[in-house]
Amino acid sequence: MKFFRDGWPSTVGLLLILLPLALHLSTTWAHTYHWGKRRGHDHGGRRNLGRHRRKENLVPEVPYFEPNSPTEVEAQLGSSAYLPCKIKNLGNKSVSWVRNKDAHILSVDRYTFIADARFAAWHDAATNTWTLQVKFVEESDAGRYECQVSTEPKMSHFVHLTVITPKVSIPGGTELHVRSGSPVTIKCVVSHALQPPSYVFWYHEDARVPEISFTGVEQVPLKRVSAEASVASLNIDSVTQSHAGNYTCAPAALTSVSVILHVLNGERPAAMQHGTSPATGLLPDASHLLASLLLLQVLSFLLLTTPITATHHHLPSPDGTTSILRSGSLLRNGMPR
Repeated sequence: MKFFRDGWPSTVGLLLILLPLALHLSTTWAHTYHWGKRRGHDHGGRRNLGRHRRKENLVPEVPYFEPNSPTEVEAQLGSSAYLPCKIKNLGNKSVSWVRNKDAHILSVDRYTFIADARFAAWHDAATNTWTLQVKFVEESDAGRYECQVSTEPKMSHFVHLTVITPKVSIPGGTELHVRSGSPVTIKCVVSHALQPPSYVFWYHEDARVPEISFTGVEQVPLKRVSAEASVASLNIDSVTQSHAGNYTCAPAALTSVSVILHVLNGERPAAMQHGTSPATGLLPDASHLLASLLLLQVLSFLLLTTPITATHHHLPSPDGTTSILRSGSLLRNGMPR
């Protein structure tokens, strides 16, 4: 095998010369590449470590209550009450609701710790609000509730619940007297309500009054007549003895009231004229009683303080003798009356 031809290296010779040179260059380049990559990685690690250290040095954000979170809530008797608690930067802290009057823990986060199923709590992530719900509110539910955050020391936001109890009444007293054959309207007034009840049921004795099958009886649904009052009515076209008895107005979730309807056949007691019960209508007026007592006292005083004088009358008797008749006369200012 000839490595040189005419003074120049042959192809084989050229390959034998260049191959060691290529191997040397590739080894040197690979060593340089891996060294530079490792060095760059170390610098990047140091840079990342610096970032983490800077983050560790930052002060963590502290939870706080939003200033516009309500502190007063009103709810109508029988409705649902919603007590909100708006918290920012809560992080991994827990939220609890506590009833202050007996220090009873009602809920922790979404878990309820009271047997009363009317209480529930939930979280709205969009508004950062933890809400305590009280269903079918009772008067005993009124009072202060505490929203607690499990910081050290704990943070608290207080919400006071006021329960509004509407007044239900039937005008005209507890008894109504109506002549047979006359029309009558029994009104049921609901006042001081945040929202009117959704319905009103009427009962005659213990049975509910049907809306369409009760002959001659019309029910007028509850209707708002002013800012504070709503009225429902029960109209009877012509009263008979079958209509007599106890009528009850029962608004939804509110206290019921009753009235007794008396149907009269020709009688006209004072109660019909004055809108009171018979017993009250037959009693004398108080001013007349007072005047009568004063008159009796004046007469008693005159009888006890006026002196009585005696006069003598000589009357002849049939036998010629004279008899004496003694009589009394009242004197006023020394003069005989």
